[in-house]
Amino acid sequence: MAILVTGGAGYIGSHTVAELLDRGEEVVVIDNLLTGHREALLGGKLYEGDLRDKELLAKLFSENKIEAVIHFAASSLVGESMKDPVKYYDNNVYGTQCLLEAMQHAGVDKIVFSSTAATYGEPEKVPIEESDRTEPANVYGETKLTMERMMAWFDKVLGIKYVALRYFNAAGAHASGKIGEDHRPESHLVPLVLQTALGQRESIAVFGDDYPTEDGTCVRDYIHVSDLADAHIRAVTYLRSGSASNVFNLGNGLGFSVKQVIESARKVTGRDIPVVIQERRAGDPAVLVASSAKARSVLGWNPQKADIEEIIQSAWNWHSANPQGYGE
Repeated sequence: MAILVTGGAGYIGSHTVAELLDRGEEVVVIDNLLTGHREALLGGKLYEGDLRDKELLAKLFSENKIEAVIHFAASSLVGESMKDPVKYYDNNVYGTQCLLEAMQHAGVDKIVFSSTAATYGEPEKVPIEESDRTEPANVYGETKLTMERMMAWFDKVLGIKYVALRYFNAAGAHASGKIGEDHRPESHLVPLVLQTALGQRESIAVFGDDYPTEDGTCVRDYIHVSDLADAHIRAVTYLRSGSASNVFNLGNGLGFSVKQVIESARKVTGRDIPVVIQERRAGDPAVLVASSAKARSVLGWNPQKADIEEIIQSAWNWHSANPQGYGE
């Protein structure tokens, strides 16, 4: 029996595929390669295509004995979602509907879903817990919450069990150095800082230094991508045991400010990283930190790489060896 990984050639997806293969699992991947990279796949059987292609999905499920699905495939840029909501509802929500429909027809009843902290919007309190209010502040977060609600109804009506994993800022790279983070365009802080260290950018922009935090810059919860991969596989194990559908936050419970990330990158790389302070971005909360107590107690998940310098070091190993990313 195989595990289907949608969006498996993407950043977190490819690290999850690598971890599944290391654990002896049979892996099938579907990815349209618009934002993913074929070179990021260290194995598995790839179907190149889109979740909205119902014929391709039917072919995939008929040709493979799929036991469970790990669902990463989605558009995920907050800014873009506020400019092109049609794309986000079509790709994220309708794509998920097509996937669930194909699962129903194939008799597959387990799905682990890559959700997001953006489902919460402006947090009521920190650290954020799963029971807190969900009120997304952008279209991206709203589509992910809609996908969660869709899965809840598919569970109630059709018995398809799900786990939604709401996580924060993924960072770092695989210990082997073979795969890492390569987005086009890049929007994540750690790779942007490291591109500055490599001289590919003149400076790193810091959006606001007057927040009510220790150094005035936004604080976020950074999780090593391999720890995220481990959590997804633990969620599959949880569903294999016959457990009920559930929602979990994934975070280290530690917040690091933008300035702390930049300073850690200076230490790791030994290079000067020029900073330009710009105005705040609309909708950026001052602090986003997760409580992952539930995931730790129920899934037995325990992040192994919580130190920000360790996370950045693994990312630097990848970026310094692959300054052009996957070189496409």
